[in-house]
Amino acid sequence: MAKYRKLGRTASQRKALIRAEVTNLLHHGKIITTEAKAKEIRKVAEKLIALAVKEKDNFETVTVDAKVAKKDENGKRVKEVVDGKKVTVYETVQKEIKKDLPSRLHARRQMLKVLYPVTEVPTEAAGKKANTKKVDLTAKLFDEYAPKYAERNGGYTRIVKIAQRKGDAALKVVLELV
Repeated sequence: MAKYRKLGRTASQRKALIRAEVTNLLHHGKIITTEAKAKEIRKVAEKLIALAVKEKDNFETVTVDAKVAKKDENGKRVKEVVDGKKVTVYETVQKEIKKDLPSRLHARRQMLKVLYPVTEVPTEAAGKKANTKKVDLTAKLFDEYAPKYAERNGGYTRIVKIAQRKGDAALKVVLELV
Protein backbone atom coordinates (compact mmCIF):
# COMPACT_ATOMS: atom_id res chain seq x y z
CA MET A 1 0.00 0.00 0.00
CA ALA A 2 1.33 3.44 -0.94
CA LYS A 3 2.23 5.95 1.78
CA TYR A 4 0.97 8.91 -0.24
CA ARG A 5 -1.07 9.76 -3.33
CA LYS A 6 0.88 10.59 -6.46
CA LEU A 7 -1.85 12.89 -7.85
CA GLY A 8 -0.66 12.25 -11.43
CA ARG A 9 2.40 14.47 -11.03
CA THR A 10 6.15 14.19 -10.73
CA ALA A 11 7.68 14.52 -7.27
CA SER A 12 8.67 18.18 -7.65
CA GLN A 13 5.28 19.16 -9.11
CA ARG A 14 3.47 17.29 -6.33
CA LYS A 15 5.58 18.96 -3.63
CA ALA A 16 4.96 22.42 -5.15
CA LEU A 17 1.22 21.75 -5.42
CA ILE A 18 0.93 20.63 -1.79
CA ARG A 19 3.03 23.57 -0.54
CA ALA A 20 0.87 26.05 -2.47
CA GLU A 21 -2.40 24.55 -1.29
CA VAL A 22 -1.27 24.35 2.37
CA THR A 23 -0.18 28.00 2.17
CA ASN A 24 -3.58 28.98 0.74
CA LEU A 25 -5.43 26.94 3.37
CA LEU A 26 -3.57 28.57 6.27
CA HIS A 27 -3.86 32.04 4.74
CA HIS A 28 -7.56 31.96 3.79
CA GLY A 29 -8.94 29.37 6.23
CA LYS A 30 -10.58 27.20 3.56
CA ILE A 31 -10.05 26.03 -0.01
CA ILE A 32 -12.00 24.08 -2.63
CA THR A 33 -10.13 21.17 -4.23
CA THR A 34 -10.51 17.52 -5.16
CA GLU A 35 -10.86 14.85 -2.48
CA ALA A 36 -7.51 13.18 -3.20
CA LYS A 37 -5.61 16.49 -3.03
CA ALA A 38 -7.48 17.50 0.14
CA LYS A 39 -6.45 14.31 1.94
CA GLU A 40 -2.77 14.96 1.11
CA ILE A 41 -2.97 18.65 2.01
CA ARG A 42 -4.67 17.80 5.30
CA LYS A 43 -1.68 15.68 6.40
CA VAL A 44 0.81 18.51 5.96
CA ALA A 45 -1.45 21.24 7.38
CA GLU A 46 -2.26 19.26 10.53
CA LYS A 47 1.45 18.63 11.18
CA LEU A 48 2.21 22.35 10.92
CA ILE A 49 -0.63 23.31 13.26
CA ALA A 50 0.39 20.61 15.75
CA LEU A 51 3.95 21.98 15.69
CA ALA A 52 2.64 25.51 16.33
CA VAL A 53 0.46 24.30 19.24
CA LYS A 54 3.41 22.47 20.79
CA GLU A 55 5.74 25.51 20.61
CA LYS A 56 3.24 28.35 21.14
CA ASP A 57 4.52 29.46 24.57
CA ASN A 58 8.18 28.74 23.97
CA PHE A 59 9.58 32.30 23.83
CA GLU A 60 10.92 34.99 26.12
CA THR A 61 10.14 38.71 26.09
CA VAL A 62 13.22 40.91 25.88
CA THR A 63 13.52 44.71 26.09
CA VAL A 64 15.93 46.20 23.55
CA ASP A 65 17.04 49.68 22.53
CA ALA A 66 16.16 50.40 18.91
CA LYS A 67 17.15 53.34 16.72
CA VAL A 68 14.07 54.72 14.98
CA ALA A 69 14.00 57.52 12.41
CA LYS A 70 12.46 60.71 13.78
CA LYS A 71 9.39 61.78 11.75
CA ASP A 72 7.58 65.09 11.29
CA GLU A 73 3.81 65.66 11.42
CA ASN A 74 3.42 64.46 7.79
CA GLY A 75 5.13 61.16 8.53
CA LYS A 76 8.32 62.00 6.62
CA ARG A 77 11.79 61.48 8.05
CA VAL A 78 13.45 64.49 9.63
CA LYS A 79 16.82 65.32 8.05
CA GLU A 80 19.53 67.73 9.14
CA VAL A 81 22.67 68.93 7.41
CA VAL A 82 25.94 67.59 8.86
CA ASP A 83 29.24 68.41 7.11
CA GLY A 84 27.36 69.44 3.96
CA LYS A 85 25.34 66.21 3.73
CA LYS A 86 21.69 65.55 4.56
CA VAL A 87 21.51 62.94 7.32
CA THR A 88 18.42 61.33 8.85
CA VAL A 89 17.90 62.04 12.55
CA TYR A 90 17.43 58.95 14.73
CA GLU A 91 16.12 58.59 18.27
CA THR A 92 16.55 55.65 20.63
CA VAL A 93 13.38 53.86 21.74
CA GLN A 94 12.85 50.94 24.13
CA LYS A 95 10.95 48.06 22.51
CA GLU A 96 9.77 44.72 23.83
CA ILE A 97 10.27 41.85 21.42
CA LYS A 98 9.52 38.13 21.53
CA LYS A 99 12.71 36.11 21.31
CA ASP A 100 12.18 32.52 20.20
CA LEU A 101 13.83 29.82 22.24
CA PRO A 102 15.82 27.27 20.17
CA SER A 103 13.02 24.69 19.77
CA ARG A 104 10.49 27.33 18.65
CA LEU A 105 13.02 28.77 16.21
CA HIS A 106 13.54 25.29 14.78
CA ALA A 107 9.76 24.85 14.49
CA ARG A 108 9.48 28.21 12.70
CA ARG A 109 12.16 27.16 10.20
CA GLN A 110 10.44 23.80 9.65
CA MET A 111 7.24 25.72 8.82
CA LEU A 112 9.08 28.04 6.46
CA LYS A 113 10.37 24.98 4.56
CA VAL A 114 6.76 24.15 3.66
CA LEU A 115 5.03 27.53 3.38
CA TYR A 116 5.43 29.89 0.44
CA PRO A 117 5.77 33.66 1.08
CA VAL A 118 2.41 35.45 0.85
CA THR A 119 1.93 39.04 -0.33
CA GLU A 120 -1.42 40.74 0.17
CA VAL A 121 -2.52 43.33 -2.37
CA PRO A 122 -5.40 45.67 -1.44
CA THR A 123 -8.26 45.61 -3.96
CA GLU A 124 -8.04 49.34 -4.76
CA ALA A 125 -4.32 49.00 -5.60
CA ALA A 126 -4.65 45.85 -7.74
CA GLY A 127 -1.79 45.54 -10.20
CA LYS A 128 0.38 48.07 -8.36
CA LYS A 129 3.40 47.26 -6.26
CA ALA A 130 2.71 50.06 -3.78
CA ASN A 131 0.70 49.31 -0.63
CA THR A 132 1.40 45.57 -0.80
CA LYS A 133 2.30 43.86 2.45
CA LYS A 134 3.88 40.56 3.28
CA VAL A 135 1.91 38.19 5.49
CA ASP A 136 3.92 36.25 8.07
CA LEU A 137 2.14 32.88 8.10
CA THR A 138 4.41 31.43 10.79
CA ALA A 139 3.43 34.28 13.12
CA LYS A 140 -0.22 33.64 12.21
CA LEU A 141 0.23 29.96 13.10
CA PHE A 142 1.80 30.77 16.47
CA ASP A 143 -0.42 33.76 17.41
CA GLU A 144 -3.85 32.83 15.98
CA TYR A 145 -4.12 29.12 15.30
CA ALA A 146 -2.04 27.74 18.20
CA PRO A 147 -4.13 29.35 21.01
CA LYS A 148 -7.33 28.46 19.14
CA TYR A 149 -6.40 24.76 18.90
CA ALA A 150 -4.47 24.44 22.20
CA GLU A 151 -7.17 22.28 23.82
CA ARG A 152 -7.64 20.05 20.75
CA ASN A 153 -5.76 16.82 20.21
CA GLY A 154 -5.53 16.82 16.42
CA GLY A 155 -8.38 17.12 13.95
CA TYR A 156 -7.76 20.75 13.03
CA THR A 157 -9.25 20.45 9.54
CA ARG A 158 -12.57 19.32 8.10
CA ILE A 159 -13.36 17.93 4.66
CA VAL A 160 -16.90 18.57 3.37
CA LYS A 161 -17.93 16.94 0.07
CA ILE A 162 -19.79 19.37 -2.18
CA ALA A 163 -20.21 18.13 -5.76
CA GLN A 164 -18.70 16.36 -8.72
CA ARG A 165 -16.68 18.38 -11.18
CA LYS A 166 -18.37 18.70 -14.54
CA GLY A 167 -15.43 17.80 -16.79
CA ASP A 168 -14.08 14.59 -15.24
CA ALA A 169 -16.57 13.90 -12.43
CA ALA A 170 -13.87 14.23 -9.76
CA LEU A 171 -15.34 14.76 -6.30
CA LYS A 172 -14.88 18.38 -5.19
CA VAL A 173 -14.57 19.11 -1.47
CA VAL A 174 -14.16 22.09 0.84
CA LEU A 175 -11.11 21.74 3.07
CA GLU A 176 -11.43 24.13 6.00
CA LEU A 177 -9.91 24.78 9.38
CA VAL A 178 -12.30 23.81 12.19
